[in-house]
Formats: sequence, structure tokens, C-alpha cells
Amino acid sequence: MSTTETKKQVTIYDIAERAGTSASTVGAVLNGSWRNRRISEKRANAIQQIANEMGYAPNMQARALRSVRSSMIGMIIPMYDNRYFGAIAERFEMAARARGLLPMTSCTHREPELELATVKQMLSYNVDRIVCAGASDPDTIARICKAQGVPTINLDLPGAAATSIISDNYTGAYRLTAALIEHAQVKGLDWQNEFLFLGGRPTDHNTSERIRGFRDAVSDAGAIPLDENILACGYAAAKSKAAFAAKLEETGRMPTAMFVNSTISLEGVFDWLAQNDRAALDTILFGSFDWDPFAQYMAQNLFSVRQDVSAMVDTMFRIIDGEPPHKPEIIQIAPIVISDKAGCDTAPSSRMS
Repeated sequence: MSTTETKKQVTIYDIAERAGTSASTVGAVLNGSWRNRRISEKRANAIQQIANEMGYAPNMQARALRSVRSSMIGMIIPMYDNRYFGAIAERFEMAARARGLLPMTSCTHREPELELATVKQMLSYNVDRIVCAGASDPDTIARICKAQGVPTINLDLPGAAATSIISDNYTGAYRLTAALIEHAQVKGLDWQNEFLFLGGRPTDHNTSERIRGFRDAVSDAGAIPLDENILACGYAAAKSKAAFAAKLEETGRMPTAMFVNSTISLEGVFDWLAQNDRAALDTILFGSFDWDPFAQYMAQNLFSVRQDVSAMVDTMFRIIDGEPPHKPEIIQIAPIVISDKAGCDTAPSSRMS
């Protein structure tokens, strides 16, 4: 009797592991584009030798499939149940269909493992491009996609490996904080030591920029931003509720004003107040970096930043439509600060960095 052994096909990931480099570098060497990546000839020859020694053979069937456009475009998004990300998903799908593309959208809850698994599944469906909206690690996703010849683009949270379209978080936060301070001064409120920043992750670009804008606006108004009043506890409503309750227990008094980092975090604050002190809903000055019309009905003293989803998604598709090779950049879109119930105040036009 004889046995037939099925030999496992060598992949670029196997070669990358043996060579101690990235899959995208191996891919560039094997497809002949390594000079454009500024990979040395010595390095390219070494990788090619390793590929030969391992018996690598390109999957011509997969390559043929990849050369045919599928007209599908994928997008991962952290959640649907808030107005901002829901609006992104809706605008993305409308713009994709207007271009004859089939949108494929998946909610990944900002869980890195789920993001990667979802992206790999999208690649198996031969999508033409992947949009990372609020992804926790967009650069890893970009490298995986690039090895498969699929470009990526980022929305909401930036990355270094692909172009990113984001809100101008610093300017939005600065102007929202300044509007709250101005209103507090007009009402004669003592806000200097009673101004909280609540919600978000300090390691996220968006939150760190909003904290920076908050600090600068407080400083420019003649006060010292207090570290103990910046509670970057995460975005979940339950975490914001717990952090708010803990702060009240520590100080024994209500804040004069609050910069709340998202409508989700605002839900947690409103939940605690609705259960414990409804009157404070009418006395605290609230600023929300996100907009929801229903929140306006709950608190008449609420200022908001409305991120310009239409401009963000439309800018992204203009880049996709143009498709020239370009160096990754960050394009910041000005948000809209809604400073009263009668109208809104539009920030300066978008900018690039």
C-alpha cells in the first residue's frame, strides 16, 4: 500500500515568518514592485531565495480572480446604535450604490480580533476595497489587505498606513468648551473648578485631541484645567454612569458644566440624573461631542458638536474615485458646533495634515 501526502501550499505569510519581515514586503518582492517600496536589492534577493527554497508557487487561480473587479466594497464599523455611526453606514451605502458598488457592512464593536476576522472574511469574498470606520488597529488591517492587493481607507479614527478622513476633533472640542464657558460666564456661574470632561479612551486619537482642545479652551479662559476633572473612562454608558457617580461621591457636589465625549456617554450621565436628581438636568451645562435631537429635548441647556458625516463620506469617495497613487494623509473635516436652540455655528473648512 502507498499513502499520498497532501503538501500544504506555501503562502507569503510563511515566507514572511521565515524571512523575519512583513507579508506586504514579501508580496512586493514576489510581484516585482519592491523598488517602489524602497526595498534594497539585497533584501529582495534574500526573500526571493527563501521563497524558492520553500517551494513557493503563486496561486494563479486566486490571482486571476483578484484581477477581476467584484464591484463590492466592505466597511467595518464599531456600532450601529448611535446616530453618528448609523449615519456613516447609511451614507456609505448610498454613495457606494450610486457608483454601482455593492456595499458590505459589518459591526465589529472595536474588538481587534473580530475586526481582523471580519476583514479576512471580506477578502475571501474578493472585495475591491475595505473602509475602516473607527477601527482599533487600522494599520494592521491595511497591511493584511495590501498583501492581497486590496486598498484600505480610514474613517473617524486615523492610521498611518492609509489615508484617513476624520473630524477636526481639537477645533470642535475647543469651540464646544469655549461656548460652555461663555454661557457659564453670562449666567454668573463659578465654572473654573467645577467643569468635568467625561468619557472616551485617552489612547484614542479622537479622545486625546478632544482633551487637548478642552484643556486649551479652559486655559485660554483664564483657568487651570484640573487633571482630576478629566474622566476618560471609556465610551460605554454604564462606565460613564459609574465614573460620574464616583465623582459626585468624592466631591459631594454637582458640576457646573460637563464636556461629555459622546452621546453614548451622555446616556449614562442622564440615566444617573433621571434616577437620582432630575433637577440637575436643568442646572448643569452639558456639552456633547456628538449630536442627537432627542437629547436636546431632555436638557434645554445642552450644546453639541455635530460631526459632518456627509462631508466625511463624500470626501472619502472623491479620493476613491480619483484613485491616484498617493502618500497616506490625514484629512480633517470641520464639525458643526450647535451652540443654541435657534441655529448652528459652522467651523472653518476641512483641512489636511
